[in-house]
Amino acid sequence: MRILIAAAGSRGDVAPYTGLGARLRRAGHDVALATTEHFAPLVRDAGLEFRALPADPRGRGGAPGGRELMRTAAAFVTDLGQGFADAAADGADLFLLTTTTAPLGWHLTEATGTPSLGVYLQPTAPTGDFPPVVTGTRSLGRPVNRAAGRLALRMADRVYAQGVAELRRRLGLPPLAASAMRRRREQESWPVLHGFSTALVPRPADWRPGLEVVGTWWPHHDPTAPLPADLEDFLRAGPRPVLIGFGSMAAGDGERLSELAVRALRRAGLRGILQSGSAGLAAGGDDVLTLGDVPHARLFPRLAAVVHHAGAGTTAAALRAGIPSVPVPVTADQPFWARRLAALGAAPAPIPYRSLTAERLADALTRVVRQSAYTRAATAGARHMASEDGAARVARAIERSVLPRSV
Repeated sequence: MRILIAAAGSRGDVAPYTGLGARLRRAGHDVALATTEHFAPLVRDAGLEFRALPADPRGRGGAPGGRELMRTAAAFVTDLGQGFADAAADGADLFLLTTTTAPLGWHLTEATGTPSLGVYLQPTAPTGDFPPVVTGTRSLGRPVNRAAGRLALRMADRVYAQGVAELRRRLGLPPLAASAMRRRREQESWPVLHGFSTALVPRPADWRPGLEVVGTWWPHHDPTAPLPADLEDFLRAGPRPVLIGFGSMAAGDGERLSELAVRALRRAGLRGILQSGSAGLAAGGDDVLTLGDVPHARLFPRLAAVVHHAGAGTTAAALRAGIPSVPVPVTADQPFWARRLAALGAAPAPIPYRSLTAERLADALTRVVRQSAYTRAATAGARHMASEDGAARVARAIERSVLPRSV
């Protein structure tokens, strides 16, 4: 079967699909991953076909205000719809659609008759269990959580309205509002498999049929590739270090964060690794090492703790390694994942990025490294995750041919 996965966003929004795609390829499928040119090496390293999608301009420059952000997002979604149509023109027997690409892919499914399946990295369906993950708010009670979830979807439909209208014109389809297509898919119980662990988010009991939590999809990496020599030397030179990194967040704030991180590490009496990321973290010395991209699966089990932005992928990787976290959420769904770690006992209360100081970070690091309860909770989470195989669950769903042509 020819499978097309369409994913847009930052590295954390794309990398898990390289592992999922590689697993499906081993099952005998021809897999293409459509994403931005920046991630083409990740796609090809996983043995997958690369198809190009337009880049998201929201990651460039300063943060616009709310109204301007909505306009920018709507313009990107319009470009994304056209790029997705181009990528799909090369053919597929099945679309695997992400949170960002599903509201566009549904219309391609209608035009081409190609079945589709949701493969989401975040829970988006309204539930009483928690508020919408993108709002960063705490639970306000089950009725309010559900109402807020429905409102979040309506706001998303507004962002997609222009892109859907232009895509349907291109595909020769009659007009249909983005919200109407979403309701249609909900009424049909369109299947969505969620690629995160039930250790972090158990399946809400009030979700409709067709929504399942299957376990994390891990980014592809070569398990036999050695770690960089300087990193290996540093790991062996003393006690387990702490890693501090913010992934694709905090661009332009590297100098301040680097100084803050080093002060916190020395105040806590810990060795540290700074992962440069988009912020460009950098520092030197016998007790601090700077490094670039290294697979979390190879490095994290050899650490004492991780300070991170609480993106879904980093959150899962830290828990899988059985090590505690100090979450410093920046935006979007990161406060949600940070609170899930804290609720498990594998992390202290999150430190909001805007409130981060060397003193607060040092205090949190001292707690998670010195108090064994955090490591015990993380180890329990790791055991739970070891029982899950999210990619295999997707492969079985496809192999059972549970996807009718009308999906």
